Amino acid sequence: MTRQMNPGELLEISGYFWKTCALHAAVKLDVFTVIGDKQITAGQLSHKLNGAQRGVERLLDALTAMALLEKTDGKYANTSLAKTFLAKDSAKYMGHIIMHHHHLLESWSQLDQAVLSGRPVRSRVSSNNDEWRESFLMGMFNLAMGLAPKIVPLIDLSSSRQLLDLGGGPGTYAIQFCMNNSRLRATVYDLPTTRPFAEKTIERFKLADRIQFSDGNYLKDPIEGRYDAIWLSHILHGEGPEDCRMIIQKAVDALEPGGIIIIHDFILNNSMDGPLFPALFSLNMLLGTDSGQSYSEDQIKDMLADAGVKDMRRIAVQSPNDSGLIVGSV
Repeated sequence: MTRQMNPGELLEISGYFWKTCALHAAVKLDVFTVIGDKQITAGQLSHKLNGAQRGVERLLDALTAMALLEKTDGKYANTSLAKTFLAKDSAKYMGHIIMHHHHLLESWSQLDQAVLSGRPVRSRVSSNNDEWRESFLMGMFNLAMGLAPKIVPLIDLSSSRQLLDLGGGPGTYAIQFCMNNSRLRATVYDLPTTRPFAEKTIERFKLADRIQFSDGNYLKDPIEGRYDAIWLSHILHGEGPEDCRMIIQKAVDALEPGGIIIIHDFILNNSMDGPLFPALFSLNMLLGTDSGQSYSEDQIKDMLADAGVKDMRRIAVQSPNDSGLIVGSV
């Protein structure tokens, strides 16, 4: 039985975007990085940001109320969470993905139009300007760096020698798989515009001798080479069912006998009405793609079965956004 909400909870849902916008503004203005390890007054921060104290002080107080800053005797300091995830000099910085979400706000305000028309109201994020593309790709890197160390040990690639990271963006998972499997080599396959981000990231981990980048569009171009493991992370939700089947078939055709295919995505339950994040993410795909959506476990397994994949199994993942894994072999 569905739990009944009270009016207060309803209002919280309705006004939650106020918190969202406050966080986005702070990241965009680089408030947390400027504060760093210091305690700082609103006047001092206003001077550093070249902004009006009236506005800066209100933002700082709101961030304090949100438990992102601490205020003592009129001076503000980062909480440990803000210092770890919201300051640019932290290895765990999440500002890129937050800015990616910021770039989606305008389209979400037009959700009613997309619902009635069944058509997107924004272009694909990856094809927009350089700032949007960087936020998207490096945001994916932010998220994957937090999640990959939990996922990679769940998948046995000890007997694999060639991995294809299909639509791999900056190559985060290829990097993590290679770091965890010393004899593994990998290819990151993605659009040419992604190459600079991927090569920079791969070089950062000193894996350029084991990971190469291959330009291509998996919807239009063939997949060159042979592989014994293929990783598809968060690419199916961007396409409609027929294109998903085509992508999976291309991947399967590039696998050596006995090779494995691993699907990582936001997976809905088979009634399509939960968990919450995949359900909301399906709306996000409505806003930005012609036919993309979140898929259920049964839908993904049916696509894999049609491509000749067998021995399929779901692997449980503890993730903050209900992503899941489905693995099969050929």
